[in-house]
Amino acid sequence: MMLGALVAFALVFNACGPDDGGENDGGGSNQEYPSTADVIRNAVKDIDGNKYDAVKIGNQVWMASNLRSTRYADGTSIPLGEITSDTEPYRYAPGTAQSNEENMVNVPAYGYLYNWAAVMRGASSSDANPSGVQGICPKGWHVPSDAEWTQLTDYMKTRPEYMSSGNINNLAKALAATWGWESSSEPDNVGYEPSTTNNATGFSALPAGGYSGSYYDFGDYADFWSSTEYDSGNALTRYLNYSNAGVYRYYVDKYYGFPVRCVRD
Repeated sequence: MMLGALVAFALVFNACGPDDGGENDGGGSNQEYPSTADVIRNAVKDIDGNKYDAVKIGNQVWMASNLRSTRYADGTSIPLGEITSDTEPYRYAPGTAQSNEENMVNVPAYGYLYNWAAVMRGASSSDANPSGVQGICPKGWHVPSDAEWTQLTDYMKTRPEYMSSGNINNLAKALAATWGWESSSEPDNVGYEPSTTNNATGFSALPAGGYSGSYYDFGDYADFWSSTEYDSGNALTRYLNYSNAGVYRYYVDKYYGFPVRCVRD
């Protein structure tokens, strides 16, 4: 991994807890959002029947929870992985246990972790805006490019309600969910009093951690794929951590498993 700072977080609030609705509605129609969020309920349904709310942030519409599909939009299965690969597509169930079976209970709220091959489904790297890469996303939605992540955070920098302590580099709290995060004692950090100070955008980012041959950092951080390569072995991501105030730009090995957020075409 390598760091390349981008942005960070905000204030404002309301509850965003695990969904208690139907089996396909986790993170969907029963989710709660702050009054500051522009929410579209049940904006999309994937091929497995999972429903996803969306939030409008600036001119973009983002899924408000992590993708949890087991299949591509045409019905092709995405294999459940027990190994890593930067060429073969895999999905993984996030959690603190070291097996998909034990972690499967987390999927309704946290979604799956996917390697970059699964996310892109053979598409070439794109830094266009919009990316033009449907990849793993439902029809009418696409994998966000690095440029689209930058558009999101650049817009947030224009909105005082998304900046913690009035700092344009403190945007992470405005994207982070109000629950699930490890605690932090620093007021601008994601883990500081999340139930009352997080999620002004409604983006509801949860700390699903990652997979790199073993599961790690569940509860500590959220790292989201983009459609943009850094080089032949790495792709760019956006990263939030419980003990930081910023949203950071990294490059990461393509074999890692991370969550996916889709953007509406």
